[in-house]
Amino acid sequence: MTTTSTPAPIPAQNPDTAPLLQASGVIMRFGGLTAVRNVSLTVNSGEIVGLIGPNGAGKTTFFNCLTGLYVPTEGTVSYRGTVLPAKPHLVTKAGLARTFQNIRLFANMTVLENVLVGRHTRTREGLLSALLRGPGYHKAEAQSRARAMELLEFTGLADKAEQLARNLPYGEQRKLEIARALASEPGLLLLDEPTAGMNPQETRATEELVFAVRDQGIAVLVIEHDMRFIFNLCDRVAVLVQGQMLVEGTSDVVQRDERVIAAYLGEPIAGEAEGPAPEPAQGPAADPAQGPAAEPAQDPVAQPAQDPSAATDDEQQENDR
Repeated sequence: MTTTSTPAPIPAQNPDTAPLLQASGVIMRFGGLTAVRNVSLTVNSGEIVGLIGPNGAGKTTFFNCLTGLYVPTEGTVSYRGTVLPAKPHLVTKAGLARTFQNIRLFANMTVLENVLVGRHTRTREGLLSALLRGPGYHKAEAQSRARAMELLEFTGLADKAEQLARNLPYGEQRKLEIARALASEPGLLLLDEPTAGMNPQETRATEELVFAVRDQGIAVLVIEHDMRFIFNLCDRVAVLVQGQMLVEGTSDVVQRDERVIAAYLGEPIAGEAEGPAPEPAQGPAADPAQGPAAEPAQDPVAQPAQDPSAATDDEQQENDR
């Protein structure tokens, strides 16, 4: 039986040593289903942290708890020592930005316009100023456009600024999502499967882009199924299995952990025979001096008819992962 308890309040910490992001005892229930079970995770400034696990492990649900899309049933999420509100736009304003597993661009807007959308939390001009289009509005717009072009240059998309987002190749659409997320000037960037569907060259380019993001002073938390990408990229890796934190450590530690291997390859089936199969019984050896032993006469034995629809126990076993 699993028991849970509400985590104790987070004590005040020195901003210079406190984690950038701290999730403590996060639990997420949907009715009778517990998708995330008492998960705690920290991300420090300048770190790249990977979050891996089999399909259905709760990785994206945990991301949604971090970014305000879901309100955790229990637990807290803090950024720079302050508990985050459970509202996505306020989480973005606080300094977290994310991409999604499925591309969510504005397909009929230009590449530049998509990045400008990401600037909304950093634009001080209100609705009235935008309607009147006064000097303050034009100044803010010019600053936003300049910053958006810097980000397109950073991601290698500056020459595509006036193209419609829908006309970009798949890999460049992924880059555009990252550029739009960076437009909110985050301290922590969360990437949900950024290399899904990419070829090896695109994956390598994304890896280099994430390193460049880190070099800009932005920490990164990334979900990915490409283990080579994760282990090449990350300072630390956390493994979720069935909504629970299984192990956390460096890439070398995680790769060698038998529990991680079992989680991905599957545990041996309970009750399955182990070791080599027993050899069939053999009669006494023939005496070479008397020649080969005569084979005993065998009467034909009728084989019982088998129902082809019948299944053995082994065929009925489930892969309970």
